[in-house]
Amino acid sequence: METPGSQSSLHRANLERVVRAVRLAGSLTQAEIARTTGLSAATVSNIVRELKDGGTVEVTPTSAGGRRARSVSLSGDAGIVIGVDFGHTHLRVAVGNLAHQVLAEESEPLDVDASSTQGFDRAEELVNRLIAATGVDRSKIAGVGLGVPGPIDVESGTLGSTAILPGWTGTKPAEELRGRLGVPVHVDNDANLGALGELVWGSGRGVRDLAYIKVASGVGAGLVISGKIYRGPGGTAGEIGHITLDESGPVCRCGNRGCLETFAAARYVLPLLQSSHGTDLTMEGVVRLARDGDPGCRRVIADVGRHIGSGVANLCNLLNPSRVVLGGDLAEAGELVLGPIRESVGRYAIPSAARQLSVLPGALGGRAEVLGALALALSEMGDSTLLDGTLHAAAPAFT
Repeated sequence: METPGSQSSLHRANLERVVRAVRLAGSLTQAEIARTTGLSAATVSNIVRELKDGGTVEVTPTSAGGRRARSVSLSGDAGIVIGVDFGHTHLRVAVGNLAHQVLAEESEPLDVDASSTQGFDRAEELVNRLIAATGVDRSKIAGVGLGVPGPIDVESGTLGSTAILPGWTGTKPAEELRGRLGVPVHVDNDANLGALGELVWGSGRGVRDLAYIKVASGVGAGLVISGKIYRGPGGTAGEIGHITLDESGPVCRCGNRGCLETFAAARYVLPLLQSSHGTDLTMEGVVRLARDGDPGCRRVIADVGRHIGSGVANLCNLLNPSRVVLGGDLAEAGELVLGPIRESVGRYAIPSAARQLSVLPGALGGRAEVLGALALALSEMGDSTLLDGTLHAAAPAFT
């Protein structure tokens, strides 16, 4: 029997520290594992050898700083995670292994007015189809990350009021999907998952403090502080779209006037161009026309960028992030929107905070949220299950 402080319990703790570091990073050299865990190089070497012999990790030759090194990742067949992203007009599902490799991915249109039951029916079908396509045993599923475009109550897991998926208000998405798939499901809003996706795989790699701004049918921000998503006690942190820019401005869906969302979200921006460009225009189309030189679309995108920059300046003054990543269709506009954002940040943010900030487009495009869902599932699974070979049975239950 292991007792606290015993040699065996200390060894077990060190095994879990190494597995956790590799699981969250995807792959690390042994030197990086030592720096991340605080363990000595000799201890890391012995643990990696033990984990490799047990089939938990794989070791491959690589180079670091021009020197030969060994890259450590979790075994490709140690387990899989699933990401599910419900968007305004789409459903996207991805299956990945514990080595951060995407094995299968698919997206299909979703009627935003469909009921939650229909949405989960579609998600269940798509998940089952992709699992079958990969040929992976269902007992290898470590967990599911689920993204929804609305606020999630941290304690109850209930989806709050949302104009994006109005028929879903009051549902418990994680509980619903867990009942269908029979595995642990962890849920978060789409902006937080976008931030997590860019942090692990995209433009946020290498930083510990960033804000991911998603501009689509609404405007939201995923906040990363000290390397972790910050949700706030009620799960509503990052509602940058409801910063007031003009007290006499348009009425927002939240009931206030002149929120940032009323100057930047697609539902408010597109009508500005309908008289000259028709009613079938989308934000993707506006961006494409702007890149082709259309003066009206360029003006609208520049205005949106300046408004977003005002909100980003507030974030800089409050949280002092080192990086802001712009996601959604608007990010494809590149410097047409990023330039005006930086202009507003320079004008309204504290100079020292503005100097330290970099503003970049997202690297993952429309995949940011589903990859973030994979990262969420990876971050929430237990390390002891990998070491004990009891992945499915011992996975943490939904709360």
